[in-house]
Amino acid sequence: MALLDIRQRTGYLFMAVIIGHIILISAQVNTDRGVPVLEAVTFGAFAEVQRGASTLIGGVRTSWDDYLALQSVRSDNEQLRREVAQLQVALQQQRALAQQSRTLVDLLQLREQVQLETVAAAVIAGSASPDFRTLTIDKGSADGLRPDMAVIAPAGVVGRIITPSARAAKVQLLIDRNAAAGAIVERSRAQGVVEGTGGDLRLNYVSGTADVRSGDVVITSGIDGIYPKGFVVGQIESVERGAGEFGTVVIRPAVDFSSIEAVLVVVSPVLSGVEEPVAIDEGAATEPATQARE
Repeated sequence: MALLDIRQRTGYLFMAVIIGHIILISAQVNTDRGVPVLEAVTFGAFAEVQRGASTLIGGVRTSWDDYLALQSVRSDNEQLRREVAQLQVALQQQRALAQQSRTLVDLLQLREQVQLETVAAAVIAGSASPDFRTLTIDKGSADGLRPDMAVIAPAGVVGRIITPSARAAKVQLLIDRNAAAGAIVERSRAQGVVEGTGGDLRLNYVSGTADVRSGDVVITSGIDGIYPKGFVVGQIESVERGAGEFGTVVIRPAVDFSSIEAVLVVVSPVLSGVEEPVAIDEGAATEPATQARE
């Protein structure tokens, strides 16, 4: 075993001597360009090492730069998302303000058209019951509101006051199952009574010989002593005739009761009112209606 170790050491020493001689010879022998072979070989080896190191370092640096750029892009994207969210909220607020402004303009135009004393009020709550359709406004008895005062909007009739408190009042919508109003078919002057169903309106007690058609506009007649004459109730959607009399006359309300924001309460005594409907169709003011008191 010791002999084997001696042989290995001898072999290693012999190889080292040979390599040393080769190096010495290479240091003395020049290439065609006059550069020692040892220097040329050493330079080539170190050049390859440097090339690999440079490539590795360049790759690492590029990856690091890409990582930093990606982090910056992520940060910028997050900032942009926050800015977009803020802009969307601001846009919604501006749209709400614009819609509120249009509603107030329409209400002011209606107030100027009608020759009635009115009080403007904002809607602050609505009823969740499908059978009893009501809403609450922010004006009450302290503002002169009393039960059975008519409530109108630019589009037409809304309902009537049923329970006023000092600073608020409950309004029974015209589509409530217990609501009713005297009405006239604008074109033919056929009279009847509009009654709520909870969702739409029905025109009842119409003469069997009356001229009533789909598409006719129905307005208030004023005979109930609550609603002024001539305000739009809605448009006849369908007519079913029975034997010598009318069956069901369905009216599509002029007012979108799900989106009411502001109303006018008629506080002056209800006399015979306008002969033509007073309303603003689809948010645009109509021409001032002719007012005539009987």
